Amino acid sequence: MSKNEEILLNEDIRLKEVRCLGDDGEQYGVMSSGEALKIAQREGLDLVLIAPNATPPVCKVMDYNKFRYQQEKKQKEAKKKQKQIEIKEIKLSVKIASNDINYKVKHAREFLEDNKHVRFRVFLKGREVSTPQAGIEVLERVWALVEDIAVIDKEAKVEGRYVNMTVIPKPKGAK
Repeated sequence: MSKNEEILLNEDIRLKEVRCLGDDGEQYGVMSSGEALKIAQREGLDLVLIAPNATPPVCKVMDYNKFRYQQEKKQKEAKKKQKQIEIKEIKLSVKIASNDINYKVKHAREFLEDNKHVRFRVFLKGREVSTPQAGIEVLERVWALVEDIAVIDKEAKVEGRYVNMTVIPKPKGAK
């Protein structure tokens, strides 16, 4: 549940009539919100507005703290199953020597083998900004050295003073 989702409970529900459901799925039917609140209090539970946009709005008699705990537990479980993508950045320059490119590509290959994404970034200094094609050529030289184990995710593109290219590891079956 997000922070901005306002859930109405018990006395905060001031609707003319609501459809009331029990905690076990039992349907109490359409009644005034006061009657539904009396049912919830009789059972020692909370009255929670779960579908405010329905006609009539739907309320459920439940233990709200238990419900909130279960929702948070589901969210934590979903977060655990998410795959976090790590992007490693390798900085280059237009006037980089070929042995320096080989050294940086060696590290990029290690990152790709560890299943990490790699962003190559060429910084354009001074007048190099007027000729970004030189940065693109450097990235093409780099691409030639990693194309056997990588796939281009984002083509070489000029972004302000940088020329960026992102590569990702090839899928396991495509080697």
